[in-house]
Amino acid sequence: MDEHPNRIRSIAIVGGGTAGWMAAVALGHAHRHGPCTVRVIESDDIPTVGVGEATLPILRHFNRMFGIDEDEFMRATGATFKAGIQFVDWARIGHTFFHPFGGYGAPIERLRFHHYWLKQRLMGAPWSLNAYAENSVAAETNRFARPRWPTGEIPDNQYAFHFDAALYAAYLRQRAMAIGVERIEGRVDSVKLRETDGFIESVRLASGEVIAADLFVDCSGFRGLLIEGALHTGYEDWTHWLPCNRAQAVLCEGVDALTPYTRSTARKAGWQWRIPLQHRIGNGYVYCSQHISDDEAAATLLANLDGRAIDAPRLLRFTTGRRKLYWNRNCVAIGLASGFLEPLESSSIGLMQNAIFRMLELMPDRDFDQATLDEYNRQTIHETERTRDFIALHYHGSGRDDGPLWAYCRHMKLPETLRHRIALFRVRGHLPSLLGEPYGDTSWLVMLTELGFMPRDYNPLVDAVPMDVVERAMADIRNRIAAYVQTLPTHRAYVDAIARADTVRVEAGPAAVLQA
Repeated sequence: MDEHPNRIRSIAIVGGGTAGWMAAVALGHAHRHGPCTVRVIESDDIPTVGVGEATLPILRHFNRMFGIDEDEFMRATGATFKAGIQFVDWARIGHTFFHPFGGYGAPIERLRFHHYWLKQRLMGAPWSLNAYAENSVAAETNRFARPRWPTGEIPDNQYAFHFDAALYAAYLRQRAMAIGVERIEGRVDSVKLRETDGFIESVRLASGEVIAADLFVDCSGFRGLLIEGALHTGYEDWTHWLPCNRAQAVLCEGVDALTPYTRSTARKAGWQWRIPLQHRIGNGYVYCSQHISDDEAAATLLANLDGRAIDAPRLLRFTTGRRKLYWNRNCVAIGLASGFLEPLESSSIGLMQNAIFRMLELMPDRDFDQATLDEYNRQTIHETERTRDFIALHYHGSGRDDGPLWAYCRHMKLPETLRHRIALFRVRGHLPSLLGEPYGDTSWLVMLTELGFMPRDYNPLVDAVPMDVVERAMADIRNRIAAYVQTLPTHRAYVDAIARADTVRVEAGPAAVLQA
């Protein structure tokens, strides 16, 4: 006798790619001992977008949670390490700064480090934030190793990855099918809704096969085949805050210097990404079609590559924004089907992962109670809107004056949540810590200060600590980070050691010796 007859017993994921197979691994793992079946409907004839090859540190949590060995994952996907993002020509042409993962400095007398740095900066001290972050200092000479500092000694140098999205999807597909997820080859031709309540009853494939399920996960990409095509959920357009609407993407040959960071270079009508992998470099130009033609954008991209182009530029069209609901009836949209925020801060895969974790935590029964769906949507909307604010800050704060795009962004009306955050910081450097924030203090601090939103004053509690004590503490942090970085291997050597080994655990010792 079934003790829980109302539990979800079947899940159909429409679409593969990174989103579909991440969801499949998570759902397959959650139901590996239960009666629920998980199936992925995927067509080899439908290409994936595959531009989101740079990630956030949360990917490490996803890998650990589902038993994915980090070194195996790196070998399978051509991955390299990502310590942060280098921004070129954003604040102004000729200026470069670094957004590191991890934190800056260490608390002094229980007050957050940046308050002391702000006081020193306002008094004319020459030290930039970069000197107080290991990832920033190491990136200057392309050095990298996984963290090995004792807890609390220096700021945690978190890291993420660059990888080949197509290889990652294939790797996840293999793992998902190994734990019982079924793959169905085919293209969805039509969707049948229940007459009684408008829920999705089944999808019909071009082959004529009908797939029914209790829960449908829409990973069909920009089309939103289920969430929009069948359920007409609606879309909230954010073009007035994030005006870029196209991208050209191209691969090029790699170079010897393997940088442990993504590079974002502002251009006249948008910005260009550079993502280094073991075997190639991914490049793209995100731009606003009002201010540059597709042909000119492609030419600009090709003229600014490190190596020979491997293929022709591929054009992507998009509208930034989100679905009005992420979970509608018995359908939840993950990835591009749920909306699109351009890849300026590598948010796409991180948002997918959080959506998947949220889905597991709030998994309803077959009655799909509205309170649960409302909470899922509330949390997801909050996270997406805060991500939107962070990306919009980059455009609004740019000091470039070489084109109409930047003039528009400088004077555009901001979301109230972003306007408030900027105003709060400009008083005395306050950074609110709120639940559900996708980007933490380090991220907001570096972007606000580098883009010119310096506070008028600093936290008065800083004055309670004698200045000589503060200066010694800050000098000690700088010196220890500088000395530590000199012990690190180059990023190329570190990655090559992982790539060469059949089975490897790279645990750098005091002299950063790699054991393969």
